[in-house]
Amino acid sequence: MNGVETISCYGESMAFDEGRRSGRGDDSRTGAAAAPRRVFRLVAGALGLALFGIAATPAHADTIRSRQWHLTAMGAEEIWGISRGEGVTIALIDTGVEEVPELKGRLVPGKDFPGAETASDKGRGTTPAAIIAGTGRGPGGQQSAFGLAPGAKVMPLDITDGYTGKGSLADQEKAVYAGLAPALRYAANSQAKIISVSVSLPVDEGSVEVSDAVSYALSKGKLIFAGVGDADYDDSPLVGYPAVLPGVVGVGAVDKKVTWVKGSAVGPEVDVAAPGAEVISACAGGTGLCRSKGTRVASAVASAAAALVWAKHPEWTRNQVLRVLLNTISAPAGGEVRSDYIGYGALRPLRALKTPGDPGDPDTFPLPDLANATPTPTPSTATPAPTPSASQAVVEVATPAEDGHSAGFWIALGVAAAGLLCVGVGTPLLVAERRRGLI
Repeated sequence: MNGVETISCYGESMAFDEGRRSGRGDDSRTGAAAAPRRVFRLVAGALGLALFGIAATPAHADTIRSRQWHLTAMGAEEIWGISRGEGVTIALIDTGVEEVPELKGRLVPGKDFPGAETASDKGRGTTPAAIIAGTGRGPGGQQSAFGLAPGAKVMPLDITDGYTGKGSLADQEKAVYAGLAPALRYAANSQAKIISVSVSLPVDEGSVEVSDAVSYALSKGKLIFAGVGDADYDDSPLVGYPAVLPGVVGVGAVDKKVTWVKGSAVGPEVDVAAPGAEVISACAGGTGLCRSKGTRVASAVASAAAALVWAKHPEWTRNQVLRVLLNTISAPAGGEVRSDYIGYGALRPLRALKTPGDPGDPDTFPLPDLANATPTPTPSTATPAPTPSASQAVVEVATPAEDGHSAGFWIALGVAAAGLLCVGVGTPLLVAERRRGLI
């Protein structure tokens, strides 16, 4: 049925839409329509049980929840016995969130930013919002889709997608930047602890205003996640903006086979991976349920995972929450510390909650990019990414135990070594991170 799968729910036939122009579900346009809409790119997310090395949860009969395999893979029911994300607000920067039944009581007042009224798909943020905080209660209280952190709150910060049907791609990008920068600053000054950015822009111009806004949000202790970007016209596109900026956690996508999703951006700015294929959630319009795809979906899952940990440990800082997520990650299958396809590996929130380990220094950012930032090359000068090997694109069931240390240990060791070198030599250690920003 041309990309739409129907199931029975709410007592009637419902459809999962995998790319509807009307705004019901995530965008999977191809061909001529894809290029002008690449400002907001989506792919999809769901993980297999093997990724997290846990047993399946009890059968849910034939329910919507039973079809949310990314939640089953993560051990959602066991997670919710420990944390549901209560007390944590996530600022979601997208084109708008509709108050669907599954989000009742989960939304806090947000704000519209320059150009928001021109967005061609004003309800598209409903999907990531529901992936984060869906309550599982649909129309009339009937069972529906859950978010990973159903106790968390979402603050919608609405910007434009830049698409008006006229003007150049550069004009669209400028329109998005005009809303993105003030949205980031608003989130920085808000009650939100986490910022999830759905935007992925080509790294050919960048924005000083956005870079400064990211720096400001980081100075306020915010934890920022952004999808690294996707393309249906390029097997391994370069990481987009603002995920390339130092301090922004770039989130890539993996599928239920525990492998990198083709079309998900590739580069040293990919920090972590999360479900990025076939994530079922509530959404705006139509049937109210969508099967979504995209690294912005993965970013929403990552943000929800962080909310779960922060709710369990409200006294921790942004740096400690992120460090624990990295310490408990599923590392690349080949044993390497990280790869350009899945970063340091796939997030495992259940393990982060049950065995978090030492959260470490509250004042030290656990990724090296803030201290070791270098200018980002434009796509015309950057070296194209190679086809991933099996070890680069697949994550382990568990972190490598050969030497007894997790990926987070090696990240911390690298940061410490860089700091010692800075003291001894008197100059900062620079690494080729291909990140842009005035930070």
